[in-house]
Amino acid sequence: MLLRLSGHSFRYECENLCRLFFPYSPVRVTEEGGPEPNEPWAFTEVQTPSGIEKTPGTYLYKVKVSDGKSVLERAHTARLLEEYAMTNLLYTAFAELTGYTPAWGMLTGIHPVKLLRQYCEDLGEQQGMEKFRSRGHVSEQKADLAFRVLRAQNPAVTALSENDFSLYVSIPFCPTRCSYCSFVSQSVEQSKKLMEPYFDLLLLELEKTAQVTKSLGLTLCTAYIGGGTPTTLSAEQLSRLCAKIKSEFDFSRCTEFTVEAGRPDTIDREKLMALKAAGVTRISINPQSLSDQVLRNIGRRHTVQDVLDAFELAKQAGFQEINADLIVGLPGDNLSGFQKTLDGVIALGAANVTVHSLALKRSARLVSEGGDLSLHSKGEETAAMVDYSIRRLTEEGYDPYYLYRQTRMAGNQENTGWAKPGTVCRYNVYTMDESNSVIACGAGGVTKLKDPYSDRLERIFNFKFPYEYISRNAEILERKEKIIDLYEQFRQRLHEVH
Repeated sequence: MLLRLSGHSFRYECENLCRLFFPYSPVRVTEEGGPEPNEPWAFTEVQTPSGIEKTPGTYLYKVKVSDGKSVLERAHTARLLEEYAMTNLLYTAFAELTGYTPAWGMLTGIHPVKLLRQYCEDLGEQQGMEKFRSRGHVSEQKADLAFRVLRAQNPAVTALSENDFSLYVSIPFCPTRCSYCSFVSQSVEQSKKLMEPYFDLLLLELEKTAQVTKSLGLTLCTAYIGGGTPTTLSAEQLSRLCAKIKSEFDFSRCTEFTVEAGRPDTIDREKLMALKAAGVTRISINPQSLSDQVLRNIGRRHTVQDVLDAFELAKQAGFQEINADLIVGLPGDNLSGFQKTLDGVIALGAANVTVHSLALKRSARLVSEGGDLSLHSKGEETAAMVDYSIRRLTEEGYDPYYLYRQTRMAGNQENTGWAKPGTVCRYNVYTMDESNSVIACGAGGVTKLKDPYSDRLERIFNFKFPYEYISRNAEILERKEKIIDLYEQFRQRLHEVH
């Protein structure tokens, strides 16, 4: 996909719209002319109109788009030079040319509910919803889903105090790497020698983080150990890790401690009992599918029976709040297969169910190794799977409470977390709504500091890969000092305003 720009700098959103309509075509951007290519392409231009009465602040927006076969040209004038005028024109031209109308319209951001929240706070619920639908070309069904999520999030968001923060701890190891995965997680087979030194240095980072948060008077409100697959650690390591977190941080306001047990083939009775004894309140068991063939297609080594056994062990250990992750659009899956999976997970008694739409990044093995993308479910069938999940989970009394989107998602759908009443995972709300500071420890962790007095959000990145985390750990610890600097800036601005 070739994107040519002329007379404007709205590259980011124009590029995202190209990916929206041509998700598996790499986008090359140029500001130069040249002959029209045979591949899909888009030419966008903004200029002061000629041939009409000169009106200060009036601009002519022009787009010319191709799907590789047909070409379509559109233009309009607007009083202001703005990104939305150009991207709206480009979106409508692509939709007309391809005959495809995405359910989420022209929204390409990760957090659509956050955008809806801003509109509703500014305009009220009714007008905010109308702006969300009309400005973004969002379908009525998706707008309704976003609004349901917004409503479900409100109690968790309003319960926050200005000094609350959430803790994320990364265990970037998995038993094997799934064919669709693009995360930085390392398979245990390839990186077993890194696990022990990584673990020891992670404990040091937790100590440093606790020192920093105590000095600032911050209070832990949720804790989450994710990955990767945290249960690749031994029962003894899990006990040590949880004990370290409980001893270093004040849990007086933290009633939610979550661990992604994740892969059923890493779960056993000893690990579950260690987590329960450590005060963990919820876990995830992530089957992705209840089809042995689909599991083989994506490189999973566990079976459906392993999922059933893991749920039974978790219940015997006393866990009441269990989340199950599912993915629609997996290679070899279809609507009837997904229906059986979802119905099966509901029958297992999962308190939370997260329905992901398959998102294939270029770094995923299914793409980078020339996997058979024809196995990837077609958009209409993927949409039917998502629609079934919305209908079925609603019937069973689950509420949608967090939602996010990624590029190159199957059927241009979304990832939605559903919860039985009283079982909302507040950490998921805070990290997706970006309403609370999340301080991350471990490889690939991204600390997101939310200014409690404004919309400002600052990020501090840890190194991605375990070997970097180990070799440059001193730098990781130094970066934690930035948390103090940024919070002091937040508080200084508050004093200046008052």
